[in-house]
Formats: sequence, structure tokens, C-alpha cells
Amino acid sequence: MRTRIENAVIVNEGTRFAGTVTIEDDKIMSIVPDTDMMHARPSADKVIDARGLVLMPGVIDDHVHFREPGLTQKADIATESRAAAAGGVTSYMDMPNVVPQTTDLDALDAKFRLAEKKSLVNYSFFFGATHTNTDLLERLDPQQICGVKLFMGSSTGNMLVDNENSLKAIFSRSPLLIMTHCEDSAVITANTKAMCERFGEDPDVTHHPDIRSEEVCFRSTELAVRLARETNARLHVAHVTTARELSLFQPGPLTDEATGRMKNITAEACLAHLIFTDADYARLGTRIKCNPAVKTMADREALRQALTDGRIDVVGTDHAPHLLSDKEGGCIKAASGMPMIQFSLVSMLALADKGVLGIERVADLMCHTPARLFGIQGRGFIREGAQADLVLLRPSAPWTLHKENILSRCGWSPLEGTTFNWTVEQTYCNGYPVYDHGRINEDIRGQRLTFSR
Repeated sequence: MRTRIENAVIVNEGTRFAGTVTIEDDKIMSIVPDTDMMHARPSADKVIDARGLVLMPGVIDDHVHFREPGLTQKADIATESRAAAAGGVTSYMDMPNVVPQTTDLDALDAKFRLAEKKSLVNYSFFFGATHTNTDLLERLDPQQICGVKLFMGSSTGNMLVDNENSLKAIFSRSPLLIMTHCEDSAVITANTKAMCERFGEDPDVTHHPDIRSEEVCFRSTELAVRLARETNARLHVAHVTTARELSLFQPGPLTDEATGRMKNITAEACLAHLIFTDADYARLGTRIKCNPAVKTMADREALRQALTDGRIDVVGTDHAPHLLSDKEGGCIKAASGMPMIQFSLVSMLALADKGVLGIERVADLMCHTPARLFGIQGRGFIREGAQADLVLLRPSAPWTLHKENILSRCGWSPLEGTTFNWTVEQTYCNGYPVYDHGRINEDIRGQRLTFSR
């Protein structure tokens, strides 16, 4: 099957140009700029006239919680991969805090088998590090597994690792990139006690950033960076939320042009912390309760600035659906996390429209850099011979998000009522339109991501 997408504005690898992309089966066959009059456009079984549309690589989300197995009343691989496809996300990397936790090799294999049957887009899974499974790290296949997830702050079950000796063992022995959730559990405990003594057993959610404070995040992130330097481990800090933490990361590109060496220590920002501030708790309440907490306007503005100077390398979602009944209560009782994957790309393009960053940088943060950072083979770029993971978008097409637009099983979004200026028209996964003008192709299945390291 050969599909030709012509007359598109192609955004890829720092450039923007009008041209034609031809897909053959699951790969990109050719890319021909409109200015190249010498190359004939290949014949095709199907021709898409993309005049007025923007073509980008499919988004790679490095941070999702699809809740399967064990928490499928909230979400599962099938429902959330549908939401991903509708949002232009063609690959995701899922976290290990499910039931059973992904902390042994059998549980990891079971998740891959589930995704092979159920995922509409491409997938990989993090292995969860604990105090007791360090011996398994060296048995992980670097070509088949995206990374190791390490919770250095409060987590479910036995996944909290806050003993420095245990942490150093994990940093020393992991053959894979280590992605950390950095919050200091001792400071969280002390802050929780102080807030509950002052405001009762379940303080209002407006106090959530007082409990999970700047100090909570900075102490833990500073420790992770120190351990990475001491052990020469590859560290990727998830959901950085504060201006103070940004001082721990080096600006500049992921890869040094002179030496060809990649940064060993990188940072992710998540969508919620780029959109919301603590002033939004009054309007949205626990719908924006997440860990680490949404913080101040100054923190949000610092994160936005860091998108363009290289201190933030990747934008993910930390997509974490809960039922609305789980979100009832305050700082203690309400669940932390929100569904974000379906509207992540259009939200980032809204920031581009506001001048926060350029559309080329959006593609870098959400497509190119995740592919480079994790070493994902054949994805993240519009290149001849690459997998045809693509998203076709219409700019200047305002629409307002209502409940009926939401494909995540939980059925709500903190972005309800937001008007977006961009529309995802088609999402191609491995050459086939998994999402096409509001319709999901339920017959398509994504592929397991593979890695070159």
C-alpha cells in the first residue's frame, strides 16, 4: 500500500517547508520539497491533499500510566492508546506502578503481551526499581526495554526507594537510563504533619504545594543528580516543577556538536506544570492535584523559559487517569494525577501560538529528543526509511473541548472548556491511519519499540 501526502507544511528537525511525503507500507518512502522540481512525486494508491495542513512526526510520550493490569476501572491499554492516537501520539512508555507492580521479569513480559494484543499505537514499559530487586537490573535487555523507573518520593506499595545505599546500588548497576520521580519523603511527611495539625485531617487541595513543596523537589533532585555524577549513570528526571531545580541542569542541545556526546543528565517537564499554576486550584480543585504539585506562576514561567534553552529536554504528560470519585477530598484523600495524553500536542501548539516556543521546538521536545534520548530505533523523525509515524494537523481551526470529546476511560479532563486553535486530523502509526477525522481504526495494532544503545 502506497500513500502520498502532498502539499503539506512539513515540520521536522528544526525546519519547516512545503512538500510531499510518500508512505509505502509501514515506512516513509520519500520526502520531496515543493521547491525540488527535479524529483517526480511517486505514484500512490491513495493521495491525501494536505494543503493548509501541517505534517509532524508522531509524538513520543515518555511518561504515561495506562493503569493495566490491576487498575482497569480507571483506564486500560486499549482505551488510553485510543486517546493517544486521537491526540497525535504514536508511541508511549508506560510506568510500573500497577497491580502487580512491574518489578520482576514475569510482570514485565506480561505487560508486553497485553500491549501486543490491545495497543493501537507503539509501546514500551519501564521496569520498576525497588530496595530488593537490584539483582534483576543487569538482566534487562537494553535493546528491548526503555528504562528503569525509580520512585525517590512517595509511591504505592514497595516502590519508594529513599535509602541512599539502595539508591547508589541502583544507579551503579542499571544498564539502562534511570527515570526518577524526585520528591523527598521525609520532608513530605513533616509537611503533611504540620498541615494536618493546622487545617485538619484532610487539608484543602490549595495546600498541596505546601506539602509537596519546592524544598521537597529540590532536595531529591539534587541527590539524584549527585548520584548520577558519582556513578556515571544516565539520569532522566521526570516532571521537574520548580525554578530552583532547573539550576541543576545544563542548558544546550541534547548532543554536543563538537564531541557527539549526549548529556548524561536530562530533564522532563510535564504538560500540567506548563499550563497550570497554584492559582488554578481555586477554579479546578483536585482535578489538577498531581505529584509533584502544580506550583507558582514564577515556577511555571521558569519551566516555559527552560523549554527553549535546553534545560528541559523532553515534554511528557504523566497521563494518569482516575475516576472523578477518586478525586474527591483534599490533600490527603483525593488521588493525584490527571488524564492529559489526548490533548498534549494541541496544548503545546497553543503555547507556540502564544510565542512561548516555536513549532519546530515543539517537534523537538515531543518527537525528536525522546527518540534520541532513549535510542528509539526508526521513529521520531520524518526521514526516508523511518517508520511512518506521522500526525497531520489543521491550524486556525478553533474548537472547544467538551466531555464528549474525551476518549480516556475516566471520562473527564482538567482542560474541559478550553478552546484550541489546532485540530488533529489524522494520525498514522506504522503507515496506517489509526485516527482519521474523528474515527479510530480499531483493527490497527502498534509495535513494540526497540532501542539502540
